[in-house]
Amino acid sequence: MDSLEAELDRARALSVTELADAIESIGFECTRCGACCKAETCGSDGDGDDHTATVFPEEVRAIQRTEAYDWRDVARPMPYGVSESGGETFEWALETDACGDCVFYEDDSGEGGGACTIYGDRPLVCESYPFSVDLAGTSQPLGEAVDEAGMVRAHECEGLGRDISRAEAEDLAATLKERTVRELEEAISVRDNFEPADPADGDIVVHDSEGAKAPDGTPR
Repeated sequence: MDSLEAELDRARALSVTELADAIESIGFECTRCGACCKAETCGSDGDGDDHTATVFPEEVRAIQRTEAYDWRDVARPMPYGVSESGGETFEWALETDACGDCVFYEDDSGEGGGACTIYGDRPLVCESYPFSVDLAGTSQPLGEAVDEAGMVRAHECEGLGRDISRAEAEDLAATLKERTVRELEEAISVRDNFEPADPADGDIVVHDSEGAKAPDGTPR
């Protein structure tokens, strides 16, 4: 496997035109179904498979500024690697409600779909969904790819296969490249800044590009 630095160089060299070609060949139109914003299941007790969308520290702060949110209103520690007894994790995820849906998703029942209440400030992973780039060190949102073209992978979404304009494909491709570069920059910074935190029982530590933090986003 190439180093993260080598993958970052490849990401920065990605051609937006070629990414747009791939997106156009796959096809995509958002249907506002909300599947990428909601938990897969929600039991009557609210215990479901939580929606997990990665959010970078600067994206959390951008969302905070829209409504003077607290950090915990926006983000939670990515659940992988942590439990009720605590632990360490390496990403933030958008906060979820009791059912596991993104707290910023508004279900417009009867209106044919839903809406994002922070649409203009939504994270890059949301803005570029359902696509990712086939590079090591980058994330695969909502599981394995169901289609691909060139370097572009497409993930499960009912909007795949629909016509997309060239202008929309190019905008989406530019966002996808930006996200890919940013993911690798984050991964490199997390690696370089990492120091074992040895959290006490019940404590959770999030290691992001800015160092170790408590669940409320304050430095640890």
